[in-house]
Amino acid sequence: MAPDEIVTDPKLSQVLNASRDTRVQALSLVDQIAAVGPIESASPEAQQEISKQQKLLITNLAQLRGLHRAAYFGARQTKSQTSEARQEVDRLHLQLQNLYYEQRHLQGEISACESYDHTYQKLPLIPVEEFLALKPEHADDDENALMVARIEHERSEREALEQKRMELLKRKQKLIADNKKRKDDLANLDKELEKFIDAAKPIQKLFEKNV
Repeated sequence: MAPDEIVTDPKLSQVLNASRDTRVQALSLVDQIAAVGPIESASPEAQQEISKQQKLLITNLAQLRGLHRAAYFGARQTKSQTSEARQEVDRLHLQLQNLYYEQRHLQGEISACESYDHTYQKLPLIPVEEFLALKPEHADDDENALMVARIEHERSEREALEQKRMELLKRKQKLIADNKKRKDDLANLDKELEKFIDAAKPIQKLFEKNV
């Protein structure tokens, strides 16, 4: 698969394009040097053109390093955001676990209520005064209707919390997937850069001989 099909992030694509252009320029410079032969015996015009191309290649290499550094820090920032989202989901997961424990306790109390008189009064619901402050429309309800309303309120609160947990979980999964994609793209880019550096070593040795 071609690198362009693997790398989809705009910043990483910019690095890849710069790397490709710099490689083409470097290979062109090698061909140019090979064509004119030894630098000292080349014409002044040829020496001037080679020097110009060398400076341009060095400039492009510096720009490539800057783009690679920016892409690296961008990937680190995404990883940090993913970590923050994971911590938030873990916190809500722990809170949900506590609610699950309370829910099991509530279910046990409901079962006891079906077998014994008045045991529903032991359910861990919010106090009547607090419930009526939230739901004043039940102020005139009888004891049974009030209890049903309090249990229904508890159920709706738990469902809302579960919905929030699921939303954050989806956000976490998306951030993890995005971060993995960026890491994979960066790893592929590193491989391309290593190949380019290895390919540029003969050029460096040639420069050293000509200096």
